Amino acid sequence: MGGPLNLHTLGMTTKSSRETYCPNNLETQNLTRVSEFQLVGISNDPELQPVLFGLFLFLYLVTVFGNLLITLAVSSDSQLHTPIYFFLPILSLNDICFISTMVPKMIADIQTNSRVISYVGCPTQMSLYIFFLCMDDMLLTVMAYDRFVAICHPLHYTIIMNPFSCCVLVLVSALLSLLDSQLHNLIALQATCFKGVEISNYFCDPSQVLNLSCSEHFRNSMVMYCIGATLGVVPVSGILFSYYKIASSILRISSSGGRYKAFYICGSHLSVVGLFYGTAIGVYLGSTVSHCLGKVVAASLMYTVVTLMLNPFIHSLRNRDISRTLKRLHNRTICGSHLDCNIEMSVKIKN
Repeated sequence: MGGPLNLHTLGMTTKSSRETYCPNNLETQNLTRVSEFQLVGISNDPELQPVLFGLFLFLYLVTVFGNLLITLAVSSDSQLHTPIYFFLPILSLNDICFISTMVPKMIADIQTNSRVISYVGCPTQMSLYIFFLCMDDMLLTVMAYDRFVAICHPLHYTIIMNPFSCCVLVLVSALLSLLDSQLHNLIALQATCFKGVEISNYFCDPSQVLNLSCSEHFRNSMVMYCIGATLGVVPVSGILFSYYKIASSILRISSSGGRYKAFYICGSHLSVVGLFYGTAIGVYLGSTVSHCLGKVVAASLMYTVVTLMLNPFIHSLRNRDISRTLKRLHNRTICGSHLDCNIEMSVKIKN
């Protein structure tokens, strides 16, 4: 479709034809029966659909199961009920919600061979995507501050990072994330017409939706950059500053054991931060530099699926406390199953 789409007619079916104009497009288009957007799929090959369905279903289940294990490990082990592990289960639950806003819809689309998303569903998915994305960003920043206090001010750590302060930090992160998502949503809903209905991604990517808008692109871009600078650059600056101070403190530690302990505290978090922002930069460069839709979708999949799947493995493999707790849970499950089997066998022998 080459002409503009008036959103006031979305969701309505009328017998008469209506026409509207984009500011820079003099073509007209019949808007009757238009109430949805079209998503770009991963592949058009019918033979690949069962493979893609199984692959992404597997990745989704691994991500959900892995993050639930991290949450269970922290909540079940009293030794992990410390401020430094307070934010980890919250981050894991947020990752579950983040991937659930996009991947289940994609799996359903592959199964039904449909790439349609309704006008109501698109801003809803976009709002949830931005909220959980921004929440990830904020939580990683808070966790960097937590590591900064633990290494640079160890004697005051329990006083500064008390339960009340941790709850306030999570609440502020949630409020800022909600503000970010609503501002993006408000900008998108102000669009009165679109150049087309095809969104160049497998979900309602906010940047792709705004690119379809006929409204003032420069104004939208400036507002988006201001929001990104406030709620994107500021957290990144906080993380970089925290690790600058951490590195300075580590270099002043004389003993190798003290340095190893400091690196151990920051190892898993630093790996997740590098993966998170590394793939984010890749998505940004892929969407701005490359004009190939396949590369844009592939970069988005790396950012929204692969990264979230790897986070639980990073936390469990690079953290001995989490690994020890997971092994204990596994052994307890095996012992419990063996005990049930022994009891059942004893009952059968007696009978």
